[in-house]
Amino acid sequence: MPSQHPEEIGYGHVVESYVTRTYGGLPRYLVLNGGRFLGPRWWHTTRFTRHLLNDAAAITDEELDALLGYEWRSRLTAAWLIGVDRRERFRARIGDLLLASEVCYSGSAYCFALARFGTHADAEILTAYLDHFLPRIHLHYDQPAALGALLRLDALLGT
Repeated sequence: MPSQHPEEIGYGHVVESYVTRTYGGLPRYLVLNGGRFLGPRWWHTTRFTRHLLNDAAAITDEELDALLGYEWRSRLTAAWLIGVDRRERFRARIGDLLLASEVCYSGSAYCFALARFGTHADAEILTAYLDHFLPRIHLHYDQPAALGALLRLDALLGT
């Protein structure tokens, strides 16, 4: 899947609006990747979470497509926004990106989105990923995140 800067397709604003917006001096993608907002001690958790929820509801599908077609920071952020808003219409695209594993760091966000969707179809995507990558012990990709998401789905679905 070739990478294309959102500016090239008329969505130049999305990176600044959704990916690199800062909280406590850190860009959103870095906060999402590190999970800093999940801890109650980070001073900016409430504001960050409120903005994440609002942006997940406000971003358009076209803007999400533009982010998913770019680099890892944009893909990671898009997957979080998709997961938070449970935009299941992106399931196939997220699954394809996870299985392709072409960029670093974004895979855990794809797993988050699939876990948030919460269906058997999402469990099948995670299982396909694990079937492909677990036997390749020399590849340290997103197997822990995929296992965690699959365990969450198993508990949710009773499987």
